[in-house]
Amino acid sequence: MFVAILWQLTIHGQTANAQGQPGSTVNWRDSLSVINKVIASRPWSTDLHLRKAAINLELQQWQYAIEEYSLVLQHEVNNPAALFYRGYAATRLRYYEAARHDYETFLGLFPNHAEARMAMSYVLQQLGRKTEALDELNIAVEIQPDSAVSYAARAALEQDMNQNDAALYDWQKAIELSPKNADFVASRVELLLRLRRKEEARRDLDAAVKRGIPRGLFHTYYNSTR
Repeated sequence: MFVAILWQLTIHGQTANAQGQPGSTVNWRDSLSVINKVIASRPWSTDLHLRKAAINLELQQWQYAIEEYSLVLQHEVNNPAALFYRGYAATRLRYYEAARHDYETFLGLFPNHAEARMAMSYVLQQLGRKTEALDELNIAVEIQPDSAVSYAARAALEQDMNQNDAALYDWQKAIELSPKNADFVASRVELLLRLRRKEEARRDLDAAVKRGIPRGLFHTYYNSTR
């Protein structure tokens, strides 16, 4: 569950803004109506169809977004935005093989795109290919070694694969890079408690509180360390 949430937080929110759309205060349905009229009155425009697809994503109209991106890719077979976000929409519909294909093509063009590596890792996990998924996260960490999210994503998968020492290391790296992220602290503490390392878990909690994270967020964990 954590990996799914993490991936959605990492990827979503980059859709419309990454493609030049206005912010979240816009009435997306009105925007969609307007852009449909503009598209109907003009010859082919890649930019307009990418904008329409971005609005479809904001409205969680995943299939419509896929159709728009597919139209773009018919005209521009390697359009990066269409490949990346069609993969995103396909993932939301659990079309994992289709998503894998899009991310694979995208990464062939941009092998150092860390977010795409993480997205590919998530898809591979859903396909039961965890070793390959971990390989993708290893690359993501190499690409951006200062990214707390990359370490956290890898830690979550390592934990799922019972590679607990590696997971603890990566949770710690994520915490060092984002010291006030309570979720990262909680994830490491949960693993320590599962391994019956209560004293270490309490030290982690105390250190987090000293860094300014409210103690109340860890009430249940403190009780578990007694």
